[in-house]
Amino acid sequence: MNVELILLALAPVFMLCIGIEAWYWRRRRPGMYSLKDTVSNATLALMHQGADKLAWLLIVPVYAWLYDHHRLFTMPAGWVGFLLLFVVQDFLYYVFHRASHRIRWLWAAHVVHHSSERLNLSTAFRQSLMYPVAGMWLFWTPMALIGFTPTQIVGVVLLNLAFQFFVHTQAIPKLGWLEYVLNTPSIHRAHHARNPRYIDRNYAGVLVVWDRLFGSYVEESDAEPCEFGIVDQIHTHNPITLTFHEWRTMAHDAVTMPGWHNKWMALFGPPEWRHAWQASQRTQPPQVTQG
Repeated sequence: MNVELILLALAPVFMLCIGIEAWYWRRRRPGMYSLKDTVSNATLALMHQGADKLAWLLIVPVYAWLYDHHRLFTMPAGWVGFLLLFVVQDFLYYVFHRASHRIRWLWAAHVVHHSSERLNLSTAFRQSLMYPVAGMWLFWTPMALIGFTPTQIVGVVLLNLAFQFFVHTQAIPKLGWLEYVLNTPSIHRAHHARNPRYIDRNYAGVLVVWDRLFGSYVEESDAEPCEFGIVDQIHTHNPITLTFHEWRTMAHDAVTMPGWHNKWMALFGPPEWRHAWQASQRTQPPQVTQG
């Protein structure tokens, strides 16, 4: 099964779905789509795809070396092997996604995906070219050690991300019992919201069972509609600014904050640590010097 060919075949489907959704909202909620926002999303997607292609050239040999020299098992072929591959990768995606919200170095790349104040199918394309630098690929190395080939690893990662395109919509309501098993549009809307109730919840890729198992699930509430975007909103459609704004701020904090502990936290602490540190500096009593 050539996954890249499947994704190439899906590309027109993705574009058709975006067109249908934009038409659906045209009179119901005209502000759901913005030309500038959509073009920005598409540009970010192209930048991301280019960086990903280059990154795979460097990373796939690493997976191959781990598989050839350090694998613990050889996974069976067929549907049993594919099912194991799917479950393992989906769990690792949950770990990666949760880490991307709790470690600022990873958040600097992931923030791009959350920075739009809209949520529609084109938002799925809003990705960062900095994921390879942040270290997303490291989270898939256990699959090579377990005994999955580099081709299987790349393929299942791409399939997982392809599924997630369809959860970036406000046009689909809650889906009953599926909400207990799969990541759905309702579950993912809550994930993209910046309301305190929803922040850092619902990290699912395909299966929501991980969120329910590890206590990170929250249900979308009609009483508290989702407000999309990030806490520190960035009002721009410039793909370069969207890609690098958090890296720039993070580097500035790491250089200017006093002490090695603060510098470490500026890079690898939770994203909100910066605000807590700044607040603590404002509330500290002034130093009294003796003459």
